[in-house]
Amino acid sequence: MRRLLQFLIFIFLIILINNTAYAQTKKLSVDDQLIQDSIYKSKKKKVLNFSMKEFDALFFEYFNRKNDPNVVLTKKEFYNYTVQIATFSDRLSSLYPEQKEIAAKNKEKWLSENYEDYLQYKGSQKK
Repeated sequence: MRRLLQFLIFIFLIILINNTAYAQTKKLSVDDQLIQDSIYKSKKKKVLNFSMKEFDALFFEYFNRKNDPNVVLTKKEFYNYTVQIATFSDRLSSLYPEQKEIAAKNKEKWLSENYEDYLQYKGSQKK
């Protein structure tokens, strides 16, 4: 049952990738990349040991906060979520070696999430 849940979460993440697979990816600024690198280094070990329950909690907390019109994440908060979600792809890759390529694309997608795009999205929520 647990493996099935993990597989379903993995499929859900794949669907999210497909929604943006054909969109042009913007390069992150050097400052944003430095923030991501710092978060990755500080959270990598913890995230790689996440249970699916912990990951689900992080994932849904991110989407709830992202979509809450009364909440605007700081740049560090935003990247804290996206980098941890991206890092969890490494764990899924080790659990499902046959899905390594998909996990790598998923990781790349989450690491390419841009704070400026998020702010534009938040601005459009208020209209």
